[in-house]
Amino acid sequence: MRRASLLLLAVASFGQQTAFGQQTMFPPVRGTREMVGAANNFEVEAGFRILAAGGNAVDAGVASTLAAAVTEQARFGLGGEMPLLIKMKGKPVVVVSGVGTAPKLATPDWYRQRKPGAWENPAQMPPIPGEGIHAAILPGVFDGLMLALQQYGTKSFAEVAAPAIEYADQFPIGEEFASFIKNGERLLASWPTSKAHFLPGDKLPQRGTIFKQPALAKTLRELAAAEKKQRGNREKKIQAVRDYFYRGPIAKKIAEFSEANGGLIRYEDLRDFKAEIDTPQATDYRGYTVVKPGFWTQGPVMLQALQLLEGYDLKGMGHNSAPYLHTVIEAVKLAFADRDAHYGDPKFSKVPAETLLSRDYAAARRKLIDPNKASMESRPGAMGTNLRAAIATEHNSVQDTTCVNVVDKQGNVFSATPSGAWLPSVIAGDTGIPLSTRLQSFVMTKGHANELAPGKRPRVTLSPTIVLKDGKPFFAMSTPGGDNQDQAMLQVLLNIIDFGMAPQEAVEAPRFQTEHFYSSFATHEFVPGRTRIEKRIPQNIMDALTAKGHIVQPSGDWSNGSAPTVILIRDGVLDGGADPRRLRYIFGR
Repeated sequence: MRRASLLLLAVASFGQQTAFGQQTMFPPVRGTREMVGAANNFEVEAGFRILAAGGNAVDAGVASTLAAAVTEQARFGLGGEMPLLIKMKGKPVVVVSGVGTAPKLATPDWYRQRKPGAWENPAQMPPIPGEGIHAAILPGVFDGLMLALQQYGTKSFAEVAAPAIEYADQFPIGEEFASFIKNGERLLASWPTSKAHFLPGDKLPQRGTIFKQPALAKTLRELAAAEKKQRGNREKKIQAVRDYFYRGPIAKKIAEFSEANGGLIRYEDLRDFKAEIDTPQATDYRGYTVVKPGFWTQGPVMLQALQLLEGYDLKGMGHNSAPYLHTVIEAVKLAFADRDAHYGDPKFSKVPAETLLSRDYAAARRKLIDPNKASMESRPGAMGTNLRAAIATEHNSVQDTTCVNVVDKQGNVFSATPSGAWLPSVIAGDTGIPLSTRLQSFVMTKGHANELAPGKRPRVTLSPTIVLKDGKPFFAMSTPGGDNQDQAMLQVLLNIIDFGMAPQEAVEAPRFQTEHFYSSFATHEFVPGRTRIEKRIPQNIMDALTAKGHIVQPSGDWSNGSAPTVILIRDGVLDGGADPRRLRYIFGR
């Protein structure tokens, strides 16, 4: 089920001719019944195993995500977080908020008064650390997955967890996972539980060798056993799994480990946590409805950018021409500026959502785009508390996140962006569960919508996408990539809708990545004006952008930012796209 059997073959000898006269690195994958897109063959196999057994898209998506928590811990673990979009046939799109909240002890005052820990650099100590147990947020992804399974799935936990349990017993570790362990060896060795988990026998695992996670396998089996012991219907059985994790032995182990090691998570935090069904945000763009999770994510960035761009003839400008790139970059900058100033958990903060997504607001903001000059300032609408962080030349890089997209034969859609608990991570006792450090996404600016508060969700970068045509699914898309997610997916969406590209063409087309925003991580630095552009875009176009004032930094032919998977549904055909930038996988039939 690999997306391509030999990725190192030359494009010309293995590619597929596209409508734009170029070769794609990966050939298209198409089918008429069902399709799964994810990060590796184990995740795709897990989803297809469930579909073959009669499961629906939610069952398969949960199975793929659990498999990712085992086989892709370089970027995602079971202690992480996840916004999820679900479109069941004939029903509106819903959002599952599987994002953990700040523990009750995690107050701004606690971080301002704390002393440097073993994982922190005292010379550059941010209020909330970027790594270690002091950045740990409550695990949210597991309850989000179980809520989705309980409400929209058809299978038991034991069935959807079976592939993940097999892989936790043993699987051949991939290059990326092994490399991340090697790079984080010093930090992992600071925590005995992490060292035992990632460095068994004090040895670095080598790519392609068998990697075993007995503690995680035991935890998953205990959860399956809790389901089996519960009497009653399927919903009650899955509730027993949720309770075992958040109110039973797993919660107690996580809390005891946290308290014993100076962390802030307590049993009461886990006991009181619940994932929720939420209402998505949406906008119309050229006859399509684009649906995203709410302002507790950066998802509305894409919606705001689309509203700005609908006022331009992008197709007439020409794909990746200098006028086109300048216009899209400037629109993205304005959308990011509003994200940085106004987005946060709506349960705690008054987010001006109606204004931000109004056509009148977009029309007024569009006037700020100068066709001849790149902006060097963060220019949010004057409706809230703006950030004032240090100006920097580099963003604090976070290697995180994965993506799972599934469409089943009934037309149900699952689109998720699981993240958190990436390496180097602290393993919570003998559970095998890595703790997420997503607390670092909060800010300490008083009055800001994303200011840290106990029980609050951080504004996450995670941002799955479902696009509808006449109320029916047209395509699903999600990607890793931190702050870059929505600008990468925006370009893919424009490639499909404005330029008529097939999904594989759309994900492979050359892209830019502006860094003109406040980072969502750690020190939240601002990098004005810089745009990374893949070298496949001609030099004369880069020169034209430089002349407009952009700080252009050529990247490789294929950057390592975001890497979406896309499943398009049209005329009874499923058409898949898998980005080679991070070797995404997709399979359909």
